[in-house]
Amino acid sequence: MTLVNTADYTKEKLLDKVQEDAEQLFRSGTYFCSEAVLQTINELLGMPYDANIVKLASGFPIGLGKAQCLCGAVSGGQMALGIVYGRVEGEPMQDKMFEKAKKLHDFIKDEYKSLCCRVITREWQGDNFKSPERKNHCITITGRVARWVANELVEDGKIKVN
Repeated sequence: MTLVNTADYTKEKLLDKVQEDAEQLFRSGTYFCSEAVLQTINELLGMPYDANIVKLASGFPIGLGKAQCLCGAVSGGQMALGIVYGRVEGEPMQDKMFEKAKKLHDFIKDEYKSLCCRVITREWQGDNFKSPERKNHCITITGRVARWVANELVEDGKIKVN
């Protein structure tokens, strides 16, 4: 996602852009799921952290370093929420952080019946895990998570739209 003036967008147009940009970062091979979500939201917020923040997300793809546990897109989404609702040493935890983190968890659980990469992608396990169909499935999840996070930020007034 290139830096944009979010006030130039309607909510739906901005959410479409966020979803498309996160998906394109993954599709192009620039980033994997967790990295694409974090990078897209960091850019959406005007780069409060430099581009190196994406390195924090590099161990999470394919369910925590290919362990196929927690979905990498969800991990990236949780880190992206931390940009806005997280804390630094000595600060109290914002109730919103836990509220949003659980809400993202519940969204994915409701949509895919699991947060586990191996469950969400079970159709493509074994020799099929590197299939284009599996990648497209994960690209879709990546875009949906980025869109979900952006929507929460818009709804909370953290991002202004037209």
